[in-house]
Amino acid sequence: MLTRRRFLLLLPAATASAQDLASLFHKKKPAPPPPVRVYFGTDTMKGAKGIYQSRFDTLTGHLTPPLLAAATARPSFLALTPARGGPRYLYAVNAINDPAATVSSFAMEKNGGLRYIGKVLSGGAGPAYVSVDSTGNSAFVANYFGSTVASFRIEPDGDLSSPVERIDFNDHAKFGALGPNAARQDRSHPHCTTISPDNRFLLVCDLGTDHISVFSIDPETARLTTSQPYLFTNGRPGSGNRHVVFHPNGRWLYGINEIDSTIDHYLWTETHALKPAEGLLVTTNHHVSTIAKDFPAEKNTAAEIAVSPDGDFLYASNRGEDTLVVFAIDANHGRLTLVQRISSGGKTPRHFTLDPTAQWILCGNQDSANVTVFRREQGTGRLTGPVQTVSIDSPMYTLFA
Repeated sequence: MLTRRRFLLLLPAATASAQDLASLFHKKKPAPPPPVRVYFGTDTMKGAKGIYQSRFDTLTGHLTPPLLAAATARPSFLALTPARGGPRYLYAVNAINDPAATVSSFAMEKNGGLRYIGKVLSGGAGPAYVSVDSTGNSAFVANYFGSTVASFRIEPDGDLSSPVERIDFNDHAKFGALGPNAARQDRSHPHCTTISPDNRFLLVCDLGTDHISVFSIDPETARLTTSQPYLFTNGRPGSGNRHVVFHPNGRWLYGINEIDSTIDHYLWTETHALKPAEGLLVTTNHHVSTIAKDFPAEKNTAAEIAVSPDGDFLYASNRGEDTLVVFAIDANHGRLTLVQRISSGGKTPRHFTLDPTAQWILCGNQDSANVTVFRREQGTGRLTGPVQTVSIDSPMYTLFA
């Protein structure tokens, strides 16, 4: 029998249960993810002033208008130290064709601004690429016109040391003979310093010799521990190696060739039993063209390459044809099949990148002064858009932070 006293005792529990039940049907929607920060490196010889920052909404695919974050000369390539709870540092090559070219260091501030720390000589003319190892202790720079690769220690305050090592790639007895394209392959042109997924090897594409050099590295000291580099080639002289990217499985490597607008598939393996360890590439003899069959090869230079985080699709850009190209990656053998060719939404798409959610691609069109945003369908890899076009003088590089 439910007495008045018993009713009063049970009332709070019943009320709480009712509130709990109501909350099941009226749950608050989760807050949308905050916009992420993005930096743009630009060509200051064509009207821009340095590194710009913007905010990117990963739900809508929209950028805020870019604002100048740091004035610096021709920051054509950027790299960040890893996020480890402390301050983060950004490095920008100052891509000037002068032996006194530099690499500039900046501290990232909470509002996205970049506080200038200092600059050091890059070790050669025309620095074109900078990479930071996963510990945040070392940085590596490819000097395109200077025909050198230089390594640097990252100091506790984020500044770079003077070059720890400086390697001259014009030693053709060591780094291979020049390719047959006299206009483009007049000397060695190191174009990238890509670090392997295990942080133990450095891969350097030399556009001038059509070779990929592999060094073992010591991230703590920024020293290249391989006295004699291991050289690999696709066997097609005149192709002009530019950049490489690792597949998420760590066993496949894809290289984009600037001169003949092709992509090569390599197998990657490591022999850690040897001292120093060796990183080895084997060509699968599978390559694809990045341009349409009816587009004149001499009017195009292939530029950037990226693989989706799920490993199912590969993306590339063409300067001349002015397209982004999508390839499906065969899960068993790594071979590429064309999925889509789409206009970049501008002229000369030098660099593009996937956003942190892999739902969008941002493409910097250098000679039409804009950045275009494309939606990416994760199931098919296909791109739609541009969903937005943002004006910015001569974008050369895009970096999410």
